[in-house]
Amino acid sequence: MSAPKNNFKKIATTIALVVVLNLAGHFVFKRFDLTADKRYTLSKTSLEIVSEVKEPLYIDVFLEGEFPGEFKKLQTETQQLLEEFKAENPNIIFQFVNPLEDEDKKDKTMQSFMERGMTPVNVTVNDKGQQTQEMVFPWAVATCGNRSVKVPLLKNMMGASTAEKVVSSVQHLEYAFANAINTVAKDKQKKVAVIKGNGELHDILIADFVKSVRDNYYIGTFTLDSVAKNPTESLKYLKKYDLAVIAKPTEAFTDEEKEVLDQFIVNGGKTLWLVDQVNMEMDSLYNQNGANLAFPRDLGLNDMFFKYGIRLRPDLIKDIMATPIALATGEQGSATQYTQYPWFFSPLIYPSQGTKHPIVSNLDGIKFEFCSPIEPLKNDIKKTVLLHSSPYSKLIGTPSEVNLRMVSERPEQKEFTGTGNFPVAVLLEGKFHSVYENRILPFKDSTWKSVGKDNKMIVISDGDVIKNQLDKNFQPLELGYDKWTNNLYANKEFVMNCVNYLLDDNGLINIRSKEVDLPILDKEKVYSNYTTSQVITVAIPIVILLIFGVAFTFLRKRKYSR
Repeated sequence: MSAPKNNFKKIATTIALVVVLNLAGHFVFKRFDLTADKRYTLSKTSLEIVSEVKEPLYIDVFLEGEFPGEFKKLQTETQQLLEEFKAENPNIIFQFVNPLEDEDKKDKTMQSFMERGMTPVNVTVNDKGQQTQEMVFPWAVATCGNRSVKVPLLKNMMGASTAEKVVSSVQHLEYAFANAINTVAKDKQKKVAVIKGNGELHDILIADFVKSVRDNYYIGTFTLDSVAKNPTESLKYLKKYDLAVIAKPTEAFTDEEKEVLDQFIVNGGKTLWLVDQVNMEMDSLYNQNGANLAFPRDLGLNDMFFKYGIRLRPDLIKDIMATPIALATGEQGSATQYTQYPWFFSPLIYPSQGTKHPIVSNLDGIKFEFCSPIEPLKNDIKKTVLLHSSPYSKLIGTPSEVNLRMVSERPEQKEFTGTGNFPVAVLLEGKFHSVYENRILPFKDSTWKSVGKDNKMIVISDGDVIKNQLDKNFQPLELGYDKWTNNLYANKEFVMNCVNYLLDDNGLINIRSKEVDLPILDKEKVYSNYTTSQVITVAIPIVILLIFGVAFTFLRKRKYSR
């Protein structure tokens, strides 16, 4: 009787232990990330954002259906990440949806997606020489209450393979979803002022930028014309904003206007400057001669920038690493024929390899147009060069003529050797000194300060970086899209990163620096060793299983046959 009693005790103890472990697991939850790059370990910022979701937040991911292996990898990584979010907060609910599952509504669905700006990706699948076309929607939509925001899952990268795009996209998945959750679950707090009154870009030319900013921040127009009548009240009103965006001014600033901007900065206001130091426009070349004169533009801001620690030189950067322009080359029937030529005054700027700063980490090429070099000066302000021209670029002094016939030039590389890497976007951080320190003030202000608290600003030497094109109906296109060459540059992502960095108090933008080492199969090796791979992955496990089964059966019969 003792043996059954002992067995019963063991069984009871085991059952009790399992029950206790399950109860403990219900109250104490722990997941283990065994990946080398800790890709599934959420950052502290993400955890804080997720913990603040107090009501159901729904995420619809449109990566479901039959598509290539690369997108399967993106689907898997997306699901793993969302499971981490859900594990931290059950209010986050997600599902994967196939938007093209209903064949009868396929065209209507695609149209509705494109109207919302969620364009599909048409990919070619190569399987041992056979090619098929698949339509993929690499998008997600996060919804909380009556607010929703779209989440791009696939980063645009010109000239990159689908596998390379997926690797780049996976690195930014956490930032993309954390930013989306923060947008729909948290009320807007920060305010952005678009400065007007000095010939800045028209509203319709920055429409896509304004639309993008509006998702996370309040944004409005602040006109400096009011400074002439009542500068003190104008400054008081501007101080209510957290960020001022100065987008391509063309008229000089008065001393009173400069003091208003200066004191806004000294008092902690962030600024994003997009300034053309040379007067030259692409549209001005489309005339009978195809030429125009580029000359320095005096905006009256040189003393301000000098005080803050930089100098914008009145030169043009000519870069072999350039974006193309489309020019009419003749008539064929009734349709004008266009040919693309490299335009050396429109540099294609890529962040330096290995750049860790979150503003430019893993960004694609950014289109500049008639930009100038920024020269950092020595003072107490910390300066970080975010973007610079290629090593094969040089400066063209102004005034000088710019002619469309330059597209036929074939410059020799030796002309550009040892002259490039000119800064075109610089981040400044520190305690800024007023430009009117030890000078007579343009107007009296009882709150005037000579030195401010810790602050930051970004200066970009090209106003066209923020400018969107218009379609044939004069409607704004997506920022960064060039309708003439059908290229999509990373201008929008870069400018929005600048805004987010300047206004980001919770460190959300820093998630962009997270690096993921995502292994991708070498297709050529797979195809060349296809039979061997099948034998190793399929046949050998089956053979081993059969051998084990036969051996187990033989030993069992041998044991019990005696």
